[in-house]
Amino acid sequence: MSRIGIIGCGNIAPVYARTLSEMDWISIAGFADQLPNRAAAFASRHGGRAYELDEMLADDSIDAVVNLTPAFAHAAVTRQALESGKSVFSEKPLGTDFAEGQTLVALAAAMGLRLGCAPDTFMGAGLQAARGVIDRGAIGEPLAASAFMLSFGPEWWHPNPEIFYGAGGGPLFDMGPYYFTALVALLGPAATISASARIGIPERVIHAKGRVGDVVASTAATHVASVVTMGSGAICTLVTSFDVKSSRLKNIEIYGTDATLSVPDPNTFGGPLQLRGILQSDWQDIPIPKVNIPQQRGIGLADMLSATLAGRAHRASGDLALHVLELMNGALTSSETGQRIDITTPCERPAAMNFKLPTNTFD
Repeated sequence: MSRIGIIGCGNIAPVYARTLSEMDWISIAGFADQLPNRAAAFASRHGGRAYELDEMLADDSIDAVVNLTPAFAHAAVTRQALESGKSVFSEKPLGTDFAEGQTLVALAAAMGLRLGCAPDTFMGAGLQAARGVIDRGAIGEPLAASAFMLSFGPEWWHPNPEIFYGAGGGPLFDMGPYYFTALVALLGPAATISASARIGIPERVIHAKGRVGDVVASTAATHVASVVTMGSGAICTLVTSFDVKSSRLKNIEIYGTDATLSVPDPNTFGGPLQLRGILQSDWQDIPIPKVNIPQQRGIGLADMLSATLAGRAHRASGDLALHVLELMNGALTSSETGQRIDITTPCERPAAMNFKLPTNTFD
C-alpha cells in the first residue's frame, strides 16, 4: 500500500483524490493547505486527516506527496518535500524558472527519490491512440506539426485571474505544458526553439461573478508563437494565446509523408482522433481504445508509485517536465534576444501505455 499526502486543496485537488480513491493499492493519508479549514474539509470528504505542511513532511508513514499549490509556489514546495525525504508529484509546471527546475531534478536524483510532474494527459486513451498511429507508420515519416491553444483569457471565468498574468503566468506556462508534453510524447524530444512573444492586452477586465469590472494588469506575455525543431527533424509550430476571441484552428495536427493526423485536445484524455491520406476523400475516425485506468488527472502519480514498486522509469517524469520547462523558458528567451535557443536537457520519449493490464494497474 502506498500512502500519499496532498498539499494544496484548490480546484484540482478533488480530481486527484477521486483518481487515487479508485486504486485499492493507494491510500490518502491526508491534506495540507494554507487554509487549515479547507484541509479539514477535504479530509472529511475524501478520508485521511488534516495536516500542517511540516507535520505532513515529517510523517514517515507517507511515501510521497502531491504538490497542488499555485504555479509560483511549485518549486519551493517541491524542494521542501524532497529535502524532507519525500518523493513528489507536482502539478504543472515543474517551476517557473529553468534553473530552479534543474535544481529540483538534481536534488531528487541525489536523494534517490522520485520526481514526477503533470500533465499526464498524454497517458490517456486519445493521445496513446495517436501515438499508436504514428508508431505503426500510418502517416509515414512525421515531417511537421502545428498546434494552437487560442483563448480569450481566464478573466472571463476565473474569480482570481491574477495568478495567470504574473510571474510564471500567461498562456505559455498555463497551457503550454499540455502541448509541449504531447508533442514530445508523440514525436520525441526537442532540439531547438525560437519564438516571438508580446503582451497583447496589457489590462484585462474581469468578467467573473463577484469581480465584474475589476482590472488585472498583465506582466506575462499573452501571445507566444514558437517554432520547435525536434531531434527527429520534424518542425513544430505552437501558438498559445489569451488574446483570441474565436478561432477555427485545430488543437494539434501532425503531417507525415503519407497522411495527416488530427490529434485530440491535449488538455483531455479522450478523442476524437482522425486520419486523412492524400487520396482519401474525407477524414477517417480512428477508434479510441478501451482502457484499464481512470481517464482523469492523477494517473501520472499512480504510474510513478507503481513504477517505484516495479523498479522502472515512470512516464510523467521530472526529466520530461524539465525538458518542457526548458522549452517554455527558451521561447521567452528567444523572443527577448531574437536568437534560436538550443535545448540541452536529455529526455527519453515516455513508454507507451499498456491498457490490457488488470483494472487500475500499471505493471
